[in-house]
Amino acid sequence: MSPAAFEPVIGLEVHCQLRTKSKAFCPCPVVFGAAPNTAVCPVCLGYPGVLPVMNREMVTLAIRVVLATGGTIQERSVFARKNYFYPDLPKGYQISQYDRPLARGGTVDVLAGSASRRVRLHRIHLEEDAGKSMHEFPWDDVPTDASLVDLNRAGTPLIEIVSEPDLGSADEAYDFLVRLRRLVRWVDASDGNMEEGSLRCDANVSVRPAGTEPLGTKVEIKNLNSISHVKKALEHEIGRQAAVLAAGGTIVQETRLWDPGAGVTKPMRGKEEAMDYRYFPEPDLGTLVVDAAWRREVQAALPELPEARAKRLESSLGLPPADADLVCLSRLLADWYEAAVAAHPSNPKGIANWLLSDLLGRMTDAEKQAGRVPVASAALARLVALIDGGTISGRIAKDVLPEMIATGKEADVVVKERGLVQIVDEGPILEAIGRILAANPQQVETYRAGKAAAFGWFVGQVMKATGGQASPAVVNRLLKSALEKTS
Repeated sequence: MSPAAFEPVIGLEVHCQLRTKSKAFCPCPVVFGAAPNTAVCPVCLGYPGVLPVMNREMVTLAIRVVLATGGTIQERSVFARKNYFYPDLPKGYQISQYDRPLARGGTVDVLAGSASRRVRLHRIHLEEDAGKSMHEFPWDDVPTDASLVDLNRAGTPLIEIVSEPDLGSADEAYDFLVRLRRLVRWVDASDGNMEEGSLRCDANVSVRPAGTEPLGTKVEIKNLNSISHVKKALEHEIGRQAAVLAAGGTIVQETRLWDPGAGVTKPMRGKEEAMDYRYFPEPDLGTLVVDAAWRREVQAALPELPEARAKRLESSLGLPPADADLVCLSRLLADWYEAAVAAHPSNPKGIANWLLSDLLGRMTDAEKQAGRVPVASAALARLVALIDGGTISGRIAKDVLPEMIATGKEADVVVKERGLVQIVDEGPILEAIGRILAANPQQVETYRAGKAAAFGWFVGQVMKATGGQASPAVVNRLLKSALEKTS
């Protein structure tokens, strides 16, 4: 068999840091970038005799994600000790959930080609983070072969979102993560910043002969610190496994690391099983009870979810599906857009066009998430209103917008200061048309010979002659009339 005869089966395990002010089981602050080992206390350092106390806000934020994905919250769930021995795990175990997690089920829709497909979630459970082993550091007095440990992150509250093996390509996995990150940000459960470790992903992948049911041998890939790395690592690993099987070899169940510099996955260790962790109930924490009243309270506070909001923008404002989806990249961006439409309700599509074609490309991912559009919603609405009212043309507006961004001035002020009001008086436009036709008889003959494209050339010349300020509609009407008279 050739490598092309195999198909991948992919499941993802996504660790999502919850947006709390303090850690999961102690009052230490959740911080990023603080000096090593300064946001710690006896509880998260695992000193003998200390007791954990559960952070209620951690559970509330987790419930938001469960409800947003349509999962089923277990009324009673149990914390467990997951035992393993790494230098960055000060207690020698991690407080997590095992056989009785917070939630089961739920779905995330992804694009499979041009169609949408539903990916099932297996479970969502709560746990605390480990610390961070450091192998590279800026201090000259540390030996180059040493490793240090920063425990600031130890005890940070997480949810682990485990998908079913429903993903069939690296592209689908990429889209799954993009949409999941948008969702956790949308419900304000996490900032979703992979660069800061707030969202981390492990991928489980196997391949099998296309069209068959039995699963192949699973390999776990770690060290995936960006969504693009997830896609690249999966593409490489799928190709590697298919090539091994096509050559008659076998796949070893193992954990592999992604090396972004080399663009390959590399063996790390044999894959652990649940028995290796010796799970048992956490004796210092009671059963977590999420009653109906708590669920209703969280449900009532949830915003309109992104897919539903995009559908509403399609149906109520006439946006194409692709435009509505882009407008809903973040909740604050969608809020900005709807505020602009409220200021100029007669042209929601025009406002969307300016946002998506002229503003979105100027914005970083952080700005899109925060809704930090370079101009105020009312200011862009006014610019579109000036175009719609015939005061300026779209071409003039392309010059006005950058100045609005650079100076913070309103569109009317920029137009007035620069004398950019659109020319609708037919006299100057007819004069320009007459000069251009007289100076270009060959182009006139080309148009008369049936070359319709020549008309666009004439339009460009008239607009150039009028400094781009002539009304395109008036130019088109007068120019067509003049050329027909000439012929």
